[in-house]
Amino acid sequence: MIEFQKLAPPAENIRIIDTTLRDGEQTAGVVFANREKVRIAKFLDEMGVHQIEAGIPTMGGDEKDAIMEICRSGLKASIMGWNRPVAKDIEASLRCGVDAVAISISTSDIHIEHKLKTTREQVLEQMVAAVEFAKKEGMYISVNAEDASRSDMGFLLKYAKAAKEAGADRLRYCDTVGVMEPFVIYNNIKTIRDNVDIDVEMHTHNDFGMATANALAGVMAGARWIGVTIIGLGERAGNAALEEVVMALKHLYDIDLGFKTEIFREVAEYVSRASGRELPTWKAIVGSNMFTHESGIHADGALKNPKTYEPFQPEEVGLERQIVVGKHSGKAAVIAKFAEYGIHLTGHQAEELLPQISAFTVSMKRPLFDKEIMYIYEDYFGGIKKIDF
Repeated sequence: MIEFQKLAPPAENIRIIDTTLRDGEQTAGVVFANREKVRIAKFLDEMGVHQIEAGIPTMGGDEKDAIMEICRSGLKASIMGWNRPVAKDIEASLRCGVDAVAISISTSDIHIEHKLKTTREQVLEQMVAAVEFAKKEGMYISVNAEDASRSDMGFLLKYAKAAKEAGADRLRYCDTVGVMEPFVIYNNIKTIRDNVDIDVEMHTHNDFGMATANALAGVMAGARWIGVTIIGLGERAGNAALEEVVMALKHLYDIDLGFKTEIFREVAEYVSRASGRELPTWKAIVGSNMFTHESGIHADGALKNPKTYEPFQPEEVGLERQIVVGKHSGKAAVIAKFAEYGIHLTGHQAEELLPQISAFTVSMKRPLFDKEIMYIYEDYFGGIKKIDF
């Protein structure tokens, strides 16, 4: 028998930086009101996020005001401002009162040639000058390698070394268009960590549905920071979701970051409303269907022992277990549902009701409300005691 060794990221000092207020708000069509930005920052701090990327100070106006209010809120988390590699951007961040700055510029040839219309040498010069300026002001500095995943590795290593020598504290490895997969990410991050003594942050996008997997692969290769957003909000297909990363570390790798996970659902709902973006019922970790069972085999197993079909307890993320009765229900679910109202069906009675329930759900194209189930019972067996719903 072949035995597989389970890989695991290093358990020490893994840190979460949340960029809901910057990259999340860059989602096309999303705008947070200032009070919403402040409230989200307080939620993130309450959860246990280590660093909050609060926005882009050089935008001025409401953006600047919201960041300043967040900085004045007495949060435990570090507050970071995002900047281009120019002094005036960093000066705007300093005026807001942040204690950390992200200095971002592209490192891929396609970006350098077509977006920046410059050269690799000028990219390095701009980045180094900005880092040295910020370092003189005592800032914690993340140097962002935008489109790192499509960058030449030789140049990326040169960029990382120059950033470190100029005083940068970490390198943000950006999979800007989400084209990486975990095996390549692992090799790329290991190459950087083996060659440059600098902390690495994973910033992964979800264009191929691999943002969380890629972030964790990077951490397994030695990255210490993970960039996330609530519910994966972000440009195009979004970013690695905070709740997915934190719960995967906890339950798949036995690394508990000490987050207040029981408010995950509450925060997800708030960000969903504030952003005007749907919180899908099937969303991993915080979607309402995570602990909702209808299929006969699944419902029966969950009723006997929830661990048969649930990876963790629903209360851990602020959800509740639900057994719904619908087309695919079995007799165990029907018996359990009636028992909630003091009606104790026999197995035979439940089996008699199942065809009626199935037919009704097909006609309605949805599971049934409790009252509808009781009406079916009344129509089939005749008479039912008064039930308070």
